[in-house]
Amino acid sequence: MTAGSRGDVAPFTGLGHGLLRAGHEVTLVTHGSFAPLVAGSGLGFRPLPVDPRAVLESARGLGLHRSASGPGKLWRAVSMARELAGVVADDLIAAARDSDVLLLSASVAPLGHTVAEGLSLPSVGLCLQPVAPTREFAPPMLGGGSWGTLGNRVAGHGVSLAVEHVFATTVPEVRTRLGLGQVRPGAAVRRRERRRWPVLNGYSPLVVPRPRDWRPGLEVTGYWWPYDTSTELPSSVRDFIAAGPPPVFVGLGSATVPDPGRLSREIVRALRRAGRRGVFQRGWAGLAADGDDMLTIDEVAHSALFPHMAAVVHHAGAGTTGAGLRAGVPAVPVPVQFDAGFWSARLVALGVAPAAVPLRRLTADALASALDRIASDPGYGERARALGERVRAENGVAPVLAALDGIGRREHRR
Repeated sequence: MTAGSRGDVAPFTGLGHGLLRAGHEVTLVTHGSFAPLVAGSGLGFRPLPVDPRAVLESARGLGLHRSASGPGKLWRAVSMARELAGVVADDLIAAARDSDVLLLSASVAPLGHTVAEGLSLPSVGLCLQPVAPTREFAPPMLGGGSWGTLGNRVAGHGVSLAVEHVFATTVPEVRTRLGLGQVRPGAAVRRRERRRWPVLNGYSPLVVPRPRDWRPGLEVTGYWWPYDTSTELPSSVRDFIAAGPPPVFVGLGSATVPDPGRLSREIVRALRRAGRRGVFQRGWAGLAADGDDMLTIDEVAHSALFPHMAAVVHHAGAGTTGAGLRAGVPAVPVPVQFDAGFWSARLVALGVAPAAVPLRRLTADALASALDRIASDPGYGERARALGERVRAENGVAPVLAALDGIGRREHRR
């Protein structure tokens, strides 16, 4: 069960397919607009209402860009999500009634855990970012960095409570419907911690090592790669790649921007100043470029495209960050909001990106300079290739299978 943008959904298609191949029956429960992502995977699909792209492209969604700070953006997002939380409750409950185990993304965990409790179902948390509080870094959803050991942990608990606040009206209603007593705000989080509710984090420990102060039950598995329906590149893309030196990929995934035309023109100027050809993926930002040295594409599997690129310029979402690392190519992160700053900093620290170029400060000169550094210093490519080999060797599905096997053994003993 998951909700949010494409990046909050796509990794679970691959995870689900891996569980399916191991003999489990798997249903993905998410927004109806993402039904095409499961095509051919063998997964069942239960649609949830709400079109996240329409929400982000609305005046209120675009208003997220007016907040310059991580906490400001998070508060705006929580306010929007709270108004929509009750809309998905009925469908989550209906899907759960047909299930034996609930695998819950961080975006629906407070509500999903309540449903699991009410229906006496085991559940496991699945996170695409290190959500659990730690002294080692500030919450990714606030942009990462460090606020000091105490500040990092306090802020982490604050973000956890903010996510609970999304469902502050819906959870009490669901508890009543399912015959559960009411609990005070924050009590559900503390109860999950005391019971060591299992939470698996779907990214590589090579990218973010497991924090030393995490409790037992919080594990880092390796990435969950999206299920790709096609590993073949379209002929137009193959022809463009073959027509010259490796191009640079440019894409902002599910991020929206206030002025797609102006941004596209600025990025084209940057690529041409750096002497680079470009492949632009429209995405939700609506990027586009014209000319013999530029190609604009729609949906193409990153696993098929990225290995042919000289570098990837992207919004530093968790999934696209992982895809670039998997391909073994250097990056120029262009963080837009939320956890993008966190992943951008990790790419720079790993030596596979020269610098982050935040969207608010993106200029042709800044982006061209970053691309020039990649071209002039072969170390970026060498480190990216070496890390890519290690990331590809990981098996992020295996720990999830182990967790399900553990649940099966406990249920059998009952």
